[in-house]
Amino acid sequence: MRRVSSRMLHSTVLNTINYVFLTAACVVIAIPFLWMFATSLKPDSEVFSIPLKWIGSHLQWTNYTRAVQFFPFGRFVFNDLLVSVLGTLLTLITSSLSAYAFSRLNFKSRDQIFAAYLLTLMVPQQVIVVPMFLLMKYIGWVNTYWALILPWAFTAFGTFLMRQFYMTIPFELDEAARIDGCSHFRIYWRIILPLAKPGFAALAVFTFISYWNNLLWPLIVTNDKSKFTLPLGLQAFHGQYGTQWNLLMAGAALAVVPSLIVYLVAQRYIVEGISFSGLGGR
Repeated sequence: MRRVSSRMLHSTVLNTINYVFLTAACVVIAIPFLWMFATSLKPDSEVFSIPLKWIGSHLQWTNYTRAVQFFPFGRFVFNDLLVSVLGTLLTLITSSLSAYAFSRLNFKSRDQIFAAYLLTLMVPQQVIVVPMFLLMKYIGWVNTYWALILPWAFTAFGTFLMRQFYMTIPFELDEAARIDGCSHFRIYWRIILPLAKPGFAALAVFTFISYWNNLLWPLIVTNDKSKFTLPLGLQAFHGQYGTQWNLLMAGAALAVVPSLIVYLVAQRYIVEGISFSGLGGR
């Protein structure tokens, strides 16, 4: 009895410590977002008031209207949604197909090719943007949606994530399907895809947020305002003589909403997808 009670006490203490730590971490992470939202409702003269105040003298909701009217907000949102949605769909297609090849097909030097493919993850985006821009200029894709979408739709991360998830699916299902006369594509379409929904959801959220928040590549490959994405459009609040921080925070708060919606819709699959993709296979 004493051993059981001591174990229960030890488990209770550990759980309490974990909850306290996680709560503190959530508070630390939430503070910048709360400050962003609070700043977006402040009058112009109170953004940097001394002493700093979380809440202004009054809540100025018109900042959101001013932020939307300050630049073609709707056009930038449309561009960002178009690029993010199409980029996510293409990434899911390319990553799932390549992951199927690396996980279910046996061909010469498969593992070595996959290891070499993963080495590309070690190359920062900043290193390849210049040669990528020169390639876009050579084929005439500068200031086009193709340049914003296609270069990043083939990712080693997506292939790795989906491959690890595929490896947790029993190989006996493939063997049974081949006995019934199924081709590789039919196995992929009928068996692998329905079982890989959590992995697809996790990859879709990661990819959508990456496209949605990308600033560097649109900044380099576009100079036509009609093709600007929302992160690039928010730079309009940085003027030569100052920055309208309350309007910038209002625009940033609006920019967070689509990513939040995507996460909330797919959250029940994300944890499962990440946990299963980390397991070993054959």
